[in-house]
Amino acid sequence: MQLFPDSKTLISFGIFKITYYALGYLFGGGTAYYFALKDMKRNGYTQDTVDDIFFGAFISGIIGARIWYVLFSNLNYYLSDPIRILFIFEGGLAIQGGIIAGLLYGYYYTKKHKMSFFRAADAFLPNFLIAQTIGRWGNFMNQEAYGEIVSEAFYNGFPAFIKNKMYIDGAYRQPTFLWESVLNLLGFILIRYVYKKYNRNKRGDLAYMYLVWYGVTRFFVEGFRTDSLMFKNIRMAQLTSIVFVIVGLLGILGVFDKFIKKEKPVILFDLDGTLLDTTPAILESYRYLFKKYRTLEEFDREKEIEVQGPPLFKMFEKYFPNQNTDELIKEYRDYNHSIHKEFVKPMANTSALLEHLSKEGYKIGVVSTKLKESVLMGLELFKLDDYVKVIVGLDDVSNSKPDPEGIIKACKLLNHTQDECIYIGDTPTDIKAAQNAGVYSIGYIFDEDRKQSLIDSKPNTVINDLLELKGILKKGEKSWTKDTM
Repeated sequence: MQLFPDSKTLISFGIFKITYYALGYLFGGGTAYYFALKDMKRNGYTQDTVDDIFFGAFISGIIGARIWYVLFSNLNYYLSDPIRILFIFEGGLAIQGGIIAGLLYGYYYTKKHKMSFFRAADAFLPNFLIAQTIGRWGNFMNQEAYGEIVSEAFYNGFPAFIKNKMYIDGAYRQPTFLWESVLNLLGFILIRYVYKKYNRNKRGDLAYMYLVWYGVTRFFVEGFRTDSLMFKNIRMAQLTSIVFVIVGLLGILGVFDKFIKKEKPVILFDLDGTLLDTTPAILESYRYLFKKYRTLEEFDREKEIEVQGPPLFKMFEKYFPNQNTDELIKEYRDYNHSIHKEFVKPMANTSALLEHLSKEGYKIGVVSTKLKESVLMGLELFKLDDYVKVIVGLDDVSNSKPDPEGIIKACKLLNHTQDECIYIGDTPTDIKAAQNAGVYSIGYIFDEDRKQSLIDSKPNTVINDLLELKGILKKGEKSWTKDTM
């Protein structure tokens, strides 16, 4: 083992080397991963999904970047000694080939897993600019991606380490790596923190803007480089950059929109207080338990509001700490089931709405903190079960609301993307679950005492009558997600 064996290498083990070039790409990739993970989690996706996309695209990108370089640098040289194609540590990755290969992998993965390609691209591509910013310093350490010969005076005011490293083959070279690194960093900041917040109009705009920004940047910088990959007499990077800019501009202008089929959203409902008015049965069941194990007077209006929404075990652990929770849940459910016919009824216009949605071809599901059996019993009682294709109850998930697991599972069972999904519920817990899943949330107000808390949870919109959903669907949104993108 040898530390710092040369100016390009951090450490070597015989023929194996860890170069600054490789570290630059790894560190850049890690930084891009950090930002992409934040964005994808905000969209309701797990780290496992992000890992699958990122590392698949990263490996594909490395392969694509190497193939691109080999094709347009000195193909005959590599064909004469094919093993050298694998010597990536020597340098020789053409980033535009990596971008194309990474996008192809991303498209494959998102289609396979019923995801929106453009929503994922919006989360990944702009963050790739920070990887490119850092990666260019790997080119610097490798003494590549440089420009024409300049005088020593050109470097007056530059740090000495840049000046010294840019002395290549007996002459000072223009630091084109630096121009591109700075412009990439500027693009990352502007797209992520300005364009994303104030200017984008639809899904895919961030990815398209990346193509425009990087295309213009690379076209400009490539004109100063002397080590360009060539296709006949054309600088390949400039030709590809022109294509990137054209595709990006056409995308931002919406030219491709007519070729992209927009899916109808899957529509998921909470059960209690949304499809069925189970409040009287819930309150009566709690009164039964309070009367038996505490005092009926303790079950005041504040507690009546609090118990509507959260899972039973959370409420029982809080108010009946001396009782066996599992046994108490069973007792509650047995009593609740026995009074269902007397105390439960459909919410106003439930049947009419579900019939309309079914005729219009919408996929319908229920995600509840009740057991699946209890949900089905309530739906069957009022002949609503034929409209509902999927039920996800408390016993179907490991984590109850506000965890997004139930919503995400329902989408998968319906073979539908969570990138086009509406969840309707009557409690802040429902809205938080929808937001955690990254889907469009609708707060259904039927209880004035809980109205403000529901509004404060910031759903995408609120309704007072279930039939209002018809108007919302007719009006449409850019996309049926938390940020409508």
